[in-house]
Order: sequence, then structure tokens, then C-alpha cells
Amino acid sequence: MSKIQARSLLVLALAFAPACFVSRSMVNEPLRRAQIESLVPGESTAKDVVALLGAPNEVIQLGSRTAYRYDFTLMKRAGFTIIIFTALNEDTRSERVWLFFDKDDLLTHLGLTMQAKGTRYAMPWGDVHEKKKK
Repeated sequence: MSKIQARSLLVLALAFAPACFVSRSMVNEPLRRAQIESLVPGESTAKDVVALLGAPNEVIQLGSRTAYRYDFTLMKRAGFTIIIFTALNEDTRSERVWLFFDKDDLLTHLGLTMQAKGTRYAMPWGDVHEKKKK
């Protein structure tokens, strides 16, 4: 077998070989629970919030009141490919906080969801929402 034939055979074998892959992407900075818990309804102002967390992702006008939304999203993807077939599994979870202010920009209440740390890699035939066996 010549060198060219051997190389061609190797390239062909690699082209048809199965492969697994993983990737991860993030949108925005992670939210920090301690920072958010330092905000006190009835005491913290919109100015305090912006100084602590930066500019919000979204500001909603609610009549004379406002709401600020901050979020962070983490996506983990795992896949398997063979020849021209690819199977993927993506798990995307978010951290989100909504902060509500009265007409004087005083924090009235907030809602917090912290799920990004639960994001998991799994092959396409796996279920990321199954409980792990111990």
C-alpha cells in the first residue's frame, strides 16, 4: 500500500469515526445571592441597586412604579456524531431577579430564581432532570 493510499484510508476512517463533544455558553455575569440578599425592601433604592449590580437587563415601567430585571443564563451542550448524524442534548438554566420599586424609587419587594448551578452535561439519550443515583 502506498503512502497516499494509507493517508487516504486514515482520513476516510477518521471522517467516519464516531465522536463526542461538549460545549458551554454563558450570557451575562452570574448573579451573587449574597449581593441580592444585602438589598432591603423599604430601605434600598434603585440607585443602590444599580451601584451594587450594575445596569439592569431590562427596566419595566408599571404606572408610577418600576421593575428591574437582572439575569444570567448558562447552557451546557453534549453531543454524539457519527458520519452525518449528530445527536445533541442541551440544558439551559437561568438565574433571574426582579426588583420592584415604588414611585420614589424605593425597593418594595423582589423575586429571585437561582437555577444555573444545576445545569448539567448529558448525552442525547440521557435526561438531565433525572435524580442522580447515589
